[in-house]
Amino acid sequence: MSTQAEPRVNPMFVVPEDLIATAPAEYRGRGRDDVRLMVASPAGVRHLRFDAIVDVLHAGDLLVVNTSATLPAAVDGIRADGRSVVVDFGGVLETGRWIVELRRPDGGGPLLDARAGERIALHDGASITLTGPHGESRGRLWEADVALPPGGVEPWLREHGRPITYGHVARRWPLEAYQSVFARVPGSAEMPSAARPFTPRLVLDLVARGVTVAPVLLHAGVSSTEAGEAPPAERFEVPQATAALVNSALGAGRRIVAAGTTVVRALETVAGDDGRVSPGRGWTTLVLSPDRPARAVDTLLTGWHDPNSSHLLLLEAVAGATVVRQAYAAALDQGYRWHEFGDSGLLSRRPL
Repeated sequence: MSTQAEPRVNPMFVVPEDLIATAPAEYRGRGRDDVRLMVASPAGVRHLRFDAIVDVLHAGDLLVVNTSATLPAAVDGIRADGRSVVVDFGGVLETGRWIVELRRPDGGGPLLDARAGERIALHDGASITLTGPHGESRGRLWEADVALPPGGVEPWLREHGRPITYGHVARRWPLEAYQSVFARVPGSAEMPSAARPFTPRLVLDLVARGVTVAPVLLHAGVSSTEAGEAPPAERFEVPQATAALVNSALGAGRRIVAAGTTVVRALETVAGDDGRVSPGRGWTTLVLSPDRPARAVDTLLTGWHDPNSSHLLLLEAVAGATVVRQAYAAALDQGYRWHEFGDSGLLSRRPL
């Protein structure tokens, strides 16, 4: 289905404050899977509960999930002039330097007045020194040398860090609230949140129905929604067994369901023009949009993204602009809840 002439999601839509989820479902007296699920496809829009996904997916469908676990990647620091700052660790580069973002302690947004060479003191005698801007983030993301006691950055973060949070979150929630049931390999700065509503029982129910579950790995970096930027380069791995399962499903005409935009980005990085996937690992800079549509993935499980987010174009790359536009209009009309602790959408370019 061509998406080139389709009307796109209006990037100027407004999310009412009362539709922003500020707490995890389990801290609101519910189960993780007790959130809403919209199913949107060329067949129309349906409104369900998340646990009804077992009745939507069919035997033979391939559900691909991200096994990246969330790091406690936010730490408090002191700048050279004595000002307090929050440092968000966004991922380690092949050079050994880390991508970092400096944010206001009051949750008011990123700080854009940093300079190369600036040193920021952290807990337990550790520090970072900014070496230069990262990518095209216009001064929001930096590369930094990290100096800390022996043991490595990730163990140090586990001792001194906390999950990255933004102003819409009501309070600091524990790290387990930011892990999905599939999380195995620490490395994400922010939670790959689309799979958060899955529970072990729900996964077993899907498998019992004949749905195949396959893993990929993509370590999510810090959010780019505030600046309207393309996503940063991120580390990924598509195992050989998963590539084989994707190709088998494609050959049989079965549905390829990605649990989150991170999964789409990993699979599409190694997808050929015919959609067939090769195993691979490394860094991906792929940006999906209607101009570069998804070739392997035809169905996407996702949360609800902010206006002007690059994720909206990725959704259109998978499901088509018409489906995405209808889904977002329905989400606003029906009061779906936004952000990582909110409700879910299952969007597909194939009838569901």
